[in-house]
Amino acid sequence: MPDTRTIRTHLADLVDRAAQEAVDHGDLPDVPLPPAVIERPKDPANGDFATALPLRLARAAMKPPLEVAAAIARHIKTDELLEPVEVAPPGFINLRLSSSFIQAQVEHVIREGANYADVDLGTGRRAQVEFVSANPTGPLHVGNGRGAAIGDALASALRAAGYEVSREYYVNDAGTQADTFTDTLYARYQQQFGRNVDIPKDGYPGEYMADLAKQIRDEAGDSFLRPEGLPAPSDLSNLGIELMVRNIRQTLDRFGVRYDHWFSEKSLYDPEGAYGIAMGILREKGLLADKEGALWFSSSELGEDKDNVVVRSDGHPTYYASDIAYHWDKFIRRGFDLVIDVWGADHHGHVSRLKTATRAVGADPDGLHILLYQLVTLKRGGEVVRLSKRSGEIITLDELVDEVEPMPRASSSFFVLPVPRWTSTWTLP
Repeated sequence: MPDTRTIRTHLADLVDRAAQEAVDHGDLPDVPLPPAVIERPKDPANGDFATALPLRLARAAMKPPLEVAAAIARHIKTDELLEPVEVAPPGFINLRLSSSFIQAQVEHVIREGANYADVDLGTGRRAQVEFVSANPTGPLHVGNGRGAAIGDALASALRAAGYEVSREYYVNDAGTQADTFTDTLYARYQQQFGRNVDIPKDGYPGEYMADLAKQIRDEAGDSFLRPEGLPAPSDLSNLGIELMVRNIRQTLDRFGVRYDHWFSEKSLYDPEGAYGIAMGILREKGLLADKEGALWFSSSELGEDKDNVVVRSDGHPTYYASDIAYHWDKFIRRGFDLVIDVWGADHHGHVSRLKTATRAVGADPDGLHILLYQLVTLKRGGEVVRLSKRSGEIITLDELVDEVEPMPRASSSFFVLPVPRWTSTWTLP
C-alpha cells in the first residue's frame, strides 16, 4: 500500500513508470517523456484524480492523444489502490481510488488518532509564529479574532509538519501608545478621588478605562496618587498594562488560543537588550545616518525606495527600530529558523522594509514570512462600524465568544488582581 501522505506523488510515479513501460514495449515511440502531473478533475464523475500527460505527449509521439492515453493506461499497475483506469476524450487518464483502499483509511485514521497526517518536513527546525500582538491599551476586539484563528491554526499545522513551534505574543508596552494609555489611566484614576481631570485629547475614552481605574482604587486605594500636576507614577503604568495583558490572555484562552511566550517590547531597551545590539550592527555597516535631527536607516542602499527614520528628533525610537531589534532577537539571539508574522493587511507597506532590515542585521530574510489577512468589517443598520480603542467604539472578542458559545468567565470581574510582575519573556503553563 502506498504512503497515503503522498498519494498524488505516488500516482504520478505510477503514470511515469507506465509511460516508460509503454515505450519499452513498443506501444509508444522512444521520445522524451515529460513528468506526469496529477490533478483533481472539476467533475468528480471523472474520477478522484486525472492526468493530461497523453495530451502533452501526443505531438512528440505523433499519435492521437486517445491512442497515447490507451497505451499508457495498459501499463498502470492498479493493485489495491486503484480501480481500473479510464481513458477519456480528448486524451485524459482518469484515476479512481478503490473502495477497499478508502475504507482501509478509516481504520488507519482511527489508529493514528491525533497524530494522523503528521509529517517530518520540519524535523530539526525551529519555527516561531507571532500573531495578534494587539496593543495592550484595551480589550481584544472581534477583528483580533481573525488573526488569532489564523496564527493558531498555522502554528498547529507547522507542529504537525514536524517543526518545533513557539507561539508568541509581542506586548507593545513601550512607545507612544503605551504612554497615552498611562496618561488616560492616571486621569481616570484621579477622577476616582474627585479630581476634575480630563482624559488626554488623544487618549482612550472607553468605559473599560474607568472600570480599570476603579478596580485599582478598590484594591490599592490612593497609593498611586501624586500631587496634582505631577505625571503618573511608573508603577501605575506597569500595573495597568499588566492587567490589560492578563485580560487579553484570559480572552484568548476562552477563544481557544494559548501562547508559549509573551515578549515585552520594553526588554528590547534593556542594557543588554536587542535594540542596542541591532543598532550597533547597522552603524558598523555604515547604514545609519544622522540627518534632519533624526537617525535614519539607509535602507535605500539595500534596494528600498527610500531611507527610514529609526530614532526621531526627540530621541525616541520608531516602531520600525523596535521591529528591527525584535527580529534580530528572533533570528540571531533565539535562533529560530523560520519566523512567521501574522499581520493585518493595513501593514502591507512594512513588509519589504522589514525583510531588508532583517538581512541588514545578519539574518536570512528568506526565513521571514509575513502573512497578511484582510480586516474585519462590521455593519450596524447598513453602516460600517469603525472599531477604535481611541474612540471607545469596540465590539470585544469576549462578546463574540459569548454570542457563539456562551461560557462562564474566569472571574466575575473584568480584571483580576493581583498580577505578578513580568520579565522580558514569559513561559506560560
